[in-house]
Amino acid sequence: MPLISRGRRCRPRRDFNLTIEKREIIAIIGPSGCGKSTLLRIIVGQEQASEGHVYIGGEQVGFADAHRGIVYQKYSLFPHLSVLDNVMLGKELSMSYLRRGTARRQFHAEAMHYLQRVRLADHAHKFPHELSGGMQQRVAIAQALIMKPRILLMDEPFGALDPGTREDLQVFVLELWEEDGLTIFFVTHDLEEAVFLGTRIIVLSQHYTDDRPVTATNNRGARIVADHQLPKSALSTRAKAATEFHELITAIRREGFDPKHTQHIRDFNLKHPDSFITL
Repeated sequence: MPLISRGRRCRPRRDFNLTIEKREIIAIIGPSGCGKSTLLRIIVGQEQASEGHVYIGGEQVGFADAHRGIVYQKYSLFPHLSVLDNVMLGKELSMSYLRRGTARRQFHAEAMHYLQRVRLADHAHKFPHELSGGMQQRVAIAQALIMKPRILLMDEPFGALDPGTREDLQVFVLELWEEDGLTIFFVTHDLEEAVFLGTRIIVLSQHYTDDRPVTATNNRGARIVADHQLPKSALSTRAKAATEFHELITAIRREGFDPKHTQHIRDFNLKHPDSFITL
């Protein structure tokens, strides 16, 4: 059974359907305004779809819960709390005030475990302003992991970091994925990052045609125009220098980002086993 499935069935040729298996890194890319972050917010439960439903493990989901962790580009840390307290906060807020006191020792141990995992145990008692941007993002990842989510959603998490720190965190995410078997949704504008991290790349775009004229009341909207299946194993950073790596980036840029390349809906690159389309 797929871990995640989402279907939207309304007027013909406007369906949006997506099925995800466990232990995938789904890199979602596309032009600005195509709906990448909106899709993430619907999956996490911060927004509700006007039509259709989201299912996890066959069960329909609604508002946000601990099963879906999310990491944003802007660090989600409280400046007045220490690193340790920031990581513990989700666990504390999930429990009644009266029970927090007795459970705090357990929360402390769990938080230190995840800070060890993200290589920040020695910084547990520092405050966010004392950390670099990359370190703050690792704290944000620990915040999400301590809640033991079934799905980790990441919305441009490394977009504000310098190239060296960004690559270090890309490798770190792959390490976590291999160790924990996480299912990860990763939204990015960086095509190199998407191809390096993803075991599957979903390209959303509004640049296509389906024989219908575009009018004020008949806006096509973005769709999945390509769905690439990649190896389910972590890559070395040396892969970024391979010819095949850059050829795939070029193909994706043409499929989703070139407004002059308006491929017909029947010609979408949907060769992934879980891809499907309704004409």
